[in-house]
Amino acid sequence: MLRKQLHELAGNEVLARDIVNGDFQIILPKGATVRGSYIRKLKELGITEVFVKTEDSIVGEMAILKNETEEAVRRTVKDILERHTYHNNQELAELGGAADDIIDTILEEKQVVNRVFDIKERSADIYEHSISICSMAILTALKLGVERKKIHDIGVGCLLHDIGLRYMAIDFNNQDLGILNRQEQAEYKKHPIYGYSSLKDETWISDLTKAVILYHHECMDGSGFPLHVRDIPFECRIVNVCDTFDEMICGIACRRVKVYEAVEYVKSFKNLLFDGKIVDVFLGFTAVYPVGTHVLTNEGELAVVVSQNRDFAERPVIKILRDSKGRNVEGNVIKDLVKIHNIFIEKTLDEA
Repeated sequence: MLRKQLHELAGNEVLARDIVNGDFQIILPKGATVRGSYIRKLKELGITEVFVKTEDSIVGEMAILKNETEEAVRRTVKDILERHTYHNNQELAELGGAADDIIDTILEEKQVVNRVFDIKERSADIYEHSISICSMAILTALKLGVERKKIHDIGVGCLLHDIGLRYMAIDFNNQDLGILNRQEQAEYKKHPIYGYSSLKDETWISDLTKAVILYHHECMDGSGFPLHVRDIPFECRIVNVCDTFDEMICGIACRRVKVYEAVEYVKSFKNLLFDGKIVDVFLGFTAVYPVGTHVLTNEGELAVVVSQNRDFAERPVIKILRDSKGRNVEGNVIKDLVKIHNIFIEKTLDEA
């Protein structure tokens, strides 16, 4: 932990202590990342120094979007979509601002293109799912050098991609499509058409955004739905990879699986269902074992993942909790799997 004057901050430091005002109200909590815009505001509030974590103490989850940003965008997206009715689309234009907020937040983060992020399995929430694939697709597009206008259109498309599900009464959460009867399966697979049809005549939305809504379930081999087309825009292929992965880890129209299982699925169908170039970029920033995952090593030790290694998404830093004989380990026994080549993760565990 270091005490730093405000003028010494470069941005993206992690707070080691809460920042409080004269009335002892918390302005920024311990663990928050200090962005450039925060520094300016803190100066206006008369804050002159803060305590930040040193590099060797920074462990923990690295998310593409910070919690406060994700929650704010989620409230906006949910409010807009829940007010929406078929062919009453003008309010949906506000989602363009939400997409730009996500883009700006990602761009604020220094070294964002060099990081490995923790994307965790969770229960299905259609709004959170839309925001999650929006952030993943935007980051993927940035890494691939897609122009800003198209990235904006991708973001809006992601926030709207499942709007067709709002016109259906089928329960699609955490169950395989194969469990549904043929009529229900056919109806579910029409949701991209429903969404596209409701927005195809709108002039405030781009053709690329409309294509994202229509093609987000299409695959390179023509096995996707609803149209079974092979030749779809590159930007739609980005969304397809992100959407497939996120559906698997939050259980939308499938049984929820572990992150490493979804990673393996996307990797297995590289250049078959998914564009290989996109898969390489996407998996390059996606942690196979997110922070907090309990794992068993090949040496029989129980450990928890505490941080990630750049360029080695499958080789995180772990903290040993129990030795190979099941005995609790005292203190911080940390093993960096990039530096220790003969230790690897054998499987994940639901709990310690």
